Order: sequence, then structure tokens, then C-alpha cells
Amino acid sequence: MTSLATSRAMRWEERVMRSAHPIAYPALRMARGPVLRVPGLGILVRDAALLRSVLLNTASFTKTGPGSPSDLWTGVLGPSVLLNMEGADHQALRRRLAPIFAPSSVEPLVAESLGEPLARLARRLSEGEPVDLVEEVRRYSSIAIGRLVGLDSAELTAELFHKVSSITSMVRLTRSTLTPTEVAKARVVMAELGLHAQRAYHSGDEQTVPGRMRALGLTEAEALGAVGAFVLTGTETLVSYIPRLVCLLVDTSWLPLVAADRSLVEPAIAEGLRVTTPSPVMLRSVVAADSIGPVAVRPGDRVILATFAANRALGPFDPAANTAATLRQLWFGAGSHFCLGAPLALAQIRSVVDSLLDAVPDGSLRVLSRRPARGVLIPGYAKVVIGR
Repeated sequence: MTSLATSRAMRWEERVMRSAHPIAYPALRMARGPVLRVPGLGILVRDAALLRSVLLNTASFTKTGPGSPSDLWTGVLGPSVLLNMEGADHQALRRRLAPIFAPSSVEPLVAESLGEPLARLARRLSEGEPVDLVEEVRRYSSIAIGRLVGLDSAELTAELFHKVSSITSMVRLTRSTLTPTEVAKARVVMAELGLHAQRAYHSGDEQTVPGRMRALGLTEAEALGAVGAFVLTGTETLVSYIPRLVCLLVDTSWLPLVAADRSLVEPAIAEGLRVTTPSPVMLRSVVAADSIGPVAVRPGDRVILATFAANRALGPFDPAANTAATLRQLWFGAGSHFCLGAPLALAQIRSVVDSLLDAVPDGSLRVLSRRPARGVLIPGYAKVVIGR
């Protein structure tokens, strides 16, 4: 693709990132070197190899210490939601939940639950109707994750989705905890979500997260906390990523090429994940004296893993080169905390992309208007109107 098209695409990506984090993102982007200590923030890691080494070293770097994800989420979701666990308990819960998220489970779930909505999307686009892709993806991700956690679409309404999304919007990259007021507000929203999820817990349906957790002997409170975690992580990132991917494909003029050669769909999805990195940073806490490259770390240090910087360092969006393949899906993490929901996310992404290509087989889809989202944790668009 031309350098002009690539530059146009990355200008929009910059607007998306800066709209979400107008202070933290420019600071993280301007930092130099693969790893450095930033006063008041922690240890910033921007190199893919060093970042992976931190994720794999759970003896020295944890999700449960000061400044880690546990500081953010335990007060809201409880102590047993994978996001904030380590060690044997984490591994045991992850192993027991893994079959629910296996490709053999989630691909039929996505096909069955999203088949009709996606067919309707393709029909609307093929007939020339403009569509707000952000709103569409929000509905699709709510349907799919709702099915998995035992909620139907009538319960996971747009209003409740926006309330859940408001929790992540409270998080700031420049501080490691939520305030007591923010925690109290988040608990109110989680309590509303929990009322719906109680039925799945008591039904004992082990094809849902609450039912499986009940069978494992976890309490209702623990199961409902896990539902909150999966709803948070299983919707926000997709609502961010899919519209950004489509904009990248249109802006770089790759969409007609992918439409003409469907073997490029998978590399395009991977390259989109690399360039956008929907979860731009990951957090860890140091629990044992160690080092990250040349920087010594000590217990209590906070580690900020700038995954967006590590992923983007490999070059511009290019499905043909498929540079993303060398990163082994680093945007989903690594080691024991590699994203459990990755197969579900990928199944939904493929389904939406395939539907768009079916609707516009020559790849002539256009972005008619768009607006980056402000005040959000996961960078994305508030609105992306697409059409022919």
C-alpha cells in the first residue's frame, strides 16, 4: 500500500489513542528505550521480548501485588475472577473453565447466536443502507458473551452494557486503584448484573460460566464476580477492535485485496490486533528482586507493559507481510495468563469480517463518518458509520 494511505490510517489511530488517554498515551509513546523507570508510574517496558519475559516469569511478577490488576478489580469483582489470581488456584480454575472457551465450543455458539444478526447486517449493507458498526458490534458481543455467562439478550440490554462500560472508563493509566467512590459505583452496577446471572448459577448448567463455577464448589458471589469480569473483558475489547480493524482496512485500501483473496482474512485480523492492541497496557507487580533487561526491580515496584508500543514497533499494517505472526499473539498476553477468551473473540471477529465481505464482495465498503471515543479505558471509536 502507499505510504500516504498508511499515514492516513495511522493518523486516525493516533486520534483514537489520544482521545482515550490524552495525557498518558503521549507520555508512554514519547518514552525512549526498551525499558526504563518512570518516577511516579513504575517500570515501563516497551520491548516485545522483554515484555514476554515478564509475562512468563510469575515468580517475580504477579497480578496480585501493589499496583497490579488486583488493586483495580478485587474490590469490585471479588478475589476469584482470573483477572486477579495467581498460582495453583488460578491454574485450577482456568483449567476447569477452559473447555467452555475452546474453539470447538465457542465457534458453534457464535454461529448460532450471531447468524441471524450478521445476515441482517449483510443484507442492510448490500442494499446500500448506512450502518453504525460500533453499535452493531456492541450488540453482537453482548449476545455472544451473554449466552456464555447465562444471560439472554433481553437482560444484557444496551443500557446495562453502557453501565458496565462505565466501570472501565473509571480506570486511568496514571493511577493504580479506583477511589472508594468509584468502587461503590461499580459494585452497584455489578449487583444489577449479578441479579441476572444468579439464575444461571442456580440452574447448574455447566455450559455457562456460573453453572460451571457452581459445579466446582465456588460460591455464588465468586461466580457472579467472574460473570462481571467476562462481561467487562468480553465486550469492551471487541467493541474497540472490530471497528478499528475495518477502518484500517478501508483507510489503507487493503479491503478490496482481502475481499479478492479470502486467505488474507486471518493475516489481516492478526495485523489489525498487532497495530491496534485493544488492551494497550498490561500491569504487573514485582514480588521478588529481579531485573528487566538492564533495569533492576525490587518488590513493590509496579510494571507497566506497553504492549501497544512493542507490537507497533514491528512496522505498519501489512497483511501480506503478516509481521504479527512473529509475536505469537502477544496482544492476548503470554504464559499462564494468556487470554482465556481469545478463541471466543477470534470467532466473533471472523464472523463479522466474513459478513462484511459477503455483503460487499468487491471490497468497496466506505467509512462514511467516524468519531473517536473519549474518556474510555479501551481506545476505540464512539461511532463508525459504514456503507457503500
